[in-house]
Amino acid sequence: MIEIPAPTAKPRLLTTTERFWPSAGSPPVAWMVFDGLTPYDAALEAMERRVADIAEGGAEEAVMLVEHPPLYTAGTGASDGDLLDRRFPVHMTGRGGQYTYHGPGQRVAYVLLDLKRRQPDVRAFVAALEAWLIATLAEFQIVGERREDRVGVWVQRPERAPAPNGAVAEDKVAAIGIRLRKWVSFHGVALNVDPDLDHFSGIVPCGIRGHGVTSLADLGILVQMPEVDGVLRQTFERIFGPTTLAVT
Repeated sequence: MIEIPAPTAKPRLLTTTERFWPSAGSPPVAWMVFDGLTPYDAALEAMERRVADIAEGGAEEAVMLVEHPPLYTAGTGASDGDLLDRRFPVHMTGRGGQYTYHGPGQRVAYVLLDLKRRQPDVRAFVAALEAWLIATLAEFQIVGERREDRVGVWVQRPERAPAPNGAVAEDKVAAIGIRLRKWVSFHGVALNVDPDLDHFSGIVPCGIRGHGVTSLADLGILVQMPEVDGVLRQTFERIFGPTTLAVT
């Protein structure tokens, strides 16, 4: 969901971030859980307003937890050839990356943080988001991993046939797609809890061929969204600092 910067002398995976806290004295992050299915345009409008307020110092940082009705989003790097079946509405976005799917059973967390209060480093921020998702999966006894050339979180599937190059098969369980404005982040992460995985077949997810998509349910972990939300909040606070539950 996010474009990987051009290769540099420093490989991406050398950037690790286990703590991305704000400067001392910063207020806690507003933790906002939205019930039901949130239309994409409504979520985008709410993000835009909040990001503008954060940038102007008029609002606290926030994490917005939503589920969307079935839809596809296209990032700035999306290729027409990666949209295989326009079965759901397609929304153009300003985030980096290619096509992705959102729908019921997938927890989307829009992460609206002021990196000037933390660390104005995009790679470090993406690494912190990956660390957050990996820590969340670990609470459910799932081993999530990062990859040098594939942003997001991946799980190995040794029970399946190996890849053509002989490598262990891998599936993506969580995606990341961000945008920054005045060093305030928006968009965020998507964790597959129990979505209809067939819905991903209408696109090449994140423009990556040769790998599949999985979910907690597909991996044998049957949990309800409130339990996932509780773990997400607990692991977020380890890496990003305190939160406070906000009314939505």
